[in-house]
Amino acid sequence: MRLLCAFDRGLFKLVSILAQLLLVGAAAAAFYQVIARFILHSPADWSEVLTRALLIWTVLLGVALAFRHGAMISVELLRNLLGGTKRRVLEAIIGLTCASFLGFLAWIGGNMTYRVRFQTVPSLDISISWIYLAIPVGATLAAIAVLARWCAGEEEDVPVRNDAQG
Repeated sequence: MRLLCAFDRGLFKLVSILAQLLLVGAAAAAFYQVIARFILHSPADWSEVLTRALLIWTVLLGVALAFRHGAMISVELLRNLLGGTKRRVLEAIIGLTCASFLGFLAWIGGNMTYRVRFQTVPSLDISISWIYLAIPVGATLAAIAVLARWCAGEEEDVPVRNDAQG
């Protein structure tokens, strides 16, 4: 179990670092686009596409991190009414439902990635499948995050404070 927890921590620390680097890269590419367009008067055709691709990857990796940290929006009325074993059963049903949906999304995303493998992004001169690959990777990581969070039992009476609570 310790090995699994260490793998979990290491994996999602790596995902976090990667998402942060991709976000910085997207900001840099967008900043370059603004400079090139308004100061140099020579807009670059690649920077907007690169910014979009990096943001897609950042969002899908960020979703996995949000699932892992329990930061997804939820309606907790039923969960708060239940206690003990019933709450744990509800959490198992929710976890398995989320993981199943994310697994299905990863499968569909993998099929989409495979189908577009010969199409290229003209301004970047790369296969568009590199952008589509964010779907199965992000969904798989999110499914792993849901299962890891459920297996670790981190939903047990942990008060989650969100921004709406002031």
